Amino acid sequence: MAVPIIDNAKVMAKGQITLPKDIRSQLRLSTGDRVTLICEDDRVILMNSAVYAMKMLQQDMAGEAESVGLGSDDAVMDLVKAMRKDTD
Repeated sequence: MAVPIIDNAKVMAKGQITLPKDIRSQLRLSTGDRVTLICEDDRVILMNSAVYAMKMLQQDMAGEAESVGLGSDDAVMDLVKAMRKDTD
């Protein structure tokens, strides 16, 4: 497990904060990127929005392949080959 980055930021008059450089680097954030804030009790989780969206998609899709009989890589490859054959 990675060592957590612990840093502080000051809340400005309009509620804005500047994320410390080490945290921006860890989250792979650049100017203009969006972040997702998740408030749980007395703490806030901040995530790169693109990463958060992908995690939610993975969570929503968990088990879907197996439910339609695609439980292995070979089954997926067989389906892809069949689909390609239909378009030829």
